[in-house]
Amino acid sequence: MVAFAKPSASAAKFFVGIATLTCIGLLSAAYPAAAHHALGGRIPTNFFEGFISGLAHPVIGLDHFAFVVAIGLLCIGQTHAFVIPATFVLAAMAGTGIHLLHFDLPATEFVISASVIVLGAMLIVSKTQNWIMLAGLGAIAGLFHGYAYGESIVGAQITPLIAYLAGFSLIQYGVAMSACLMGNVASQKLPHQFFKMRRLAGIAICSIGIVFMASSLAG
Repeated sequence: MVAFAKPSASAAKFFVGIATLTCIGLLSAAYPAAAHHALGGRIPTNFFEGFISGLAHPVIGLDHFAFVVAIGLLCIGQTHAFVIPATFVLAAMAGTGIHLLHFDLPATEFVISASVIVLGAMLIVSKTQNWIMLAGLGAIAGLFHGYAYGESIVGAQITPLIAYLAGFSLIQYGVAMSACLMGNVASQKLPHQFFKMRRLAGIAICSIGIVFMASSLAG
């Protein structure tokens, strides 16, 4: 009889977290409008509202959140780990600026969901990627994610606008670096389970991207 090793408590919690993340992704894709506006679609009118809206958008929009987590996980073991999410955040700010200047980026939702799928696939492969390539992908994706963020702030005054940019920049960089740091700890404490956990995270993130892509194609 073959004996199967009992998963550790940490691994079990991780698996539950992945399943929960996937389920939330399905629900978020079903209600995309509600999942992208912290103020119920209302434009922020002061610093506090702008900052809270900026903090919320990358988190309650699960396609954005999945990408940020993925880029953080891909930073695990990277020498220049802090640079990769920084390029994404800076590009996201530029993408918001593009939206506010009334320039168009084509197929925004499609590209965002595709970026989630690509990073999820990279996690499944479980190979350390070149940091320059990751930074480049982060910058390209950041333009489109930031363009989507701009929808929530069009028409706002300068004070809530600056607060909004600060909010979504801080939360995204914080989430990405937290994912990286927790992943580094997991790779040291659970070396035999880490790559399986990374692949499962990649599968969940890919699934979220596929759901959002199907939603964008369905119109």
